[in-house]
Amino acid sequence: MQWRALGAVGLMVAGLALAGCKSAPELTQDQALTLIQAKYDSAPADSITISLSKDGMGQGITAGYWKLTKVYPNKFWADYTLTDDGKKAVKLSAGGDTIQWRPQSMTDSTYSITVQTVAMNHLKARDLQQVGDETLPGVSTAKGADFTEGVDLTGVPQGLQDLAHNPGNKLSSKRHADFSLENGAWVLHGIV
Repeated sequence: MQWRALGAVGLMVAGLALAGCKSAPELTQDQALTLIQAKYDSAPADSITISLSKDGMGQGITAGYWKLTKVYPNKFWADYTLTDDGKKAVKLSAGGDTIQWRPQSMTDSTYSITVQTVAMNHLKARDLQQVGDETLPGVSTAKGADFTEGVDLTGVPQGLQDLAHNPGNKLSSKRHADFSLENGAWVLHGIV
């Protein structure tokens, strides 16, 4: 008799637990990627920072973005002035139209300067990995996935795109997105 009562109570608890559980809708990779991209698209567009080494400076001259206008007596400092095409493609961090090239020595291979693209774009999300269950503080149902966050070079002239692909430039990063189920729909909880 006690076993029957205990069994009946167990079935009632299990029934209540199952009745209270609602299955979460599926979160596909395409849906997750769309949520991430929507977040990026809602942020203000931004320029891309391009680091230029000595080789990159030479490529910029060849591409017609700047020209050598002054060499200093030490023979390794120089000034480069942006051309009209250069002014349409890049802006300098310090403003103006003169790149001040100031390495430590003739053999300084680590010196670089940065320029910003005039073209403004949103980040792009791609290569989303498998979406899996996660545990997040304060969230009852969560999922997460790794993906690649990359810059968008749309509208950037080809010569400047080539410079952006030189060593020292980071055009993409591995990131992780967390999703939470809110009011029956998946939302982007955060990106780390």
